[in-house]
Amino acid sequence: MSDQWAAVREVLPVVTARFADLVEANDPAAPATAEWTVADTAAHVVTIASLYTTLLAPEPEVADPVIAARIPTVTVDTVADINTLVLGRFHERNPAALAATLRSSVATVLDLTTGTDPERTVPWLGASRVPVGGVLAHLVNEMLIHGWDIARAVGAPWPVPAREAAPFFDLFIVGMIRNDVGSLFDGAPSNDRRIAVAFRSRHTKPVTLVLHRGRVSVEEPGGPVDVRLGFDPAALHLVLFGRVSRTRAALTGKLRVTGRRPWLLFEFLRAVRMPTNAAPLSEG
Repeated sequence: MSDQWAAVREVLPVVTARFADLVEANDPAAPATAEWTVADTAAHVVTIASLYTTLLAPEPEVADPVIAARIPTVTVDTVADINTLVLGRFHERNPAALAATLRSSVATVLDLTTGTDPERTVPWLGASRVPVGGVLAHLVNEMLIHGWDIARAVGAPWPVPAREAAPFFDLFIVGMIRNDVGSLFDGAPSNDRRIAVAFRSRHTKPVTLVLHRGRVSVEEPGGPVDVRLGFDPAALHLVLFGRVSRTRAALTGKLRVTGRRPWLLFEFLRAVRMPTNAAPLSEG
């Protein structure tokens, strides 16, 4: 984890500055997604960064008891509900104020995690447990995904380098699965079939994820697999969050599906899925 931990700490302030500049440079009332304006999207990211300043504190605080009571019961399918609740209770929509709060919160997150063990876990949505490294990677990914939303809507450039995207897969997705996914993936269809998917990218550590009877686990590479997925991290995350279609990602060569039973990838992804709320104005 050490390489990705160093990488995520390096890219977090860089992506924060780029996202904050994007927010300040555009009309806050402009639609960024089918549901949110530019200001709403920025506010969503700010609330996550602010939450992490309390989550990562030596003695975690409960900033809002109403929201805190909902967090352990959240699933992928109800993330939209808690997002609506949080945005309804957070009223700031001024771009300069949002950008300043984001920069301040990220600086606090970095200070709080200086010298910490990146594999130490903290409670997350759905009673899952996420490593501290994964928390920082999740925050980077929120800005990459929602920056993509804003930039696409207003016609601005928004590069998503693989080096910035890769820690989300290694530190957050794999990190959470190694520890405890809680009830986050509850509600997905499941059967007794065992599906093993080998994930391979030159930007991440090789790993095999296994879905069996509705539960997902991590296996070291080298064993038998049903699907082999070669991927560019940025493309994979845009697909997982419903921003780019699987077909487009495959046609551009950024997702490559092979193996004995490649069709099982679709069943795997119906269970091991990410929230796709706040959908883009149109598919990429």
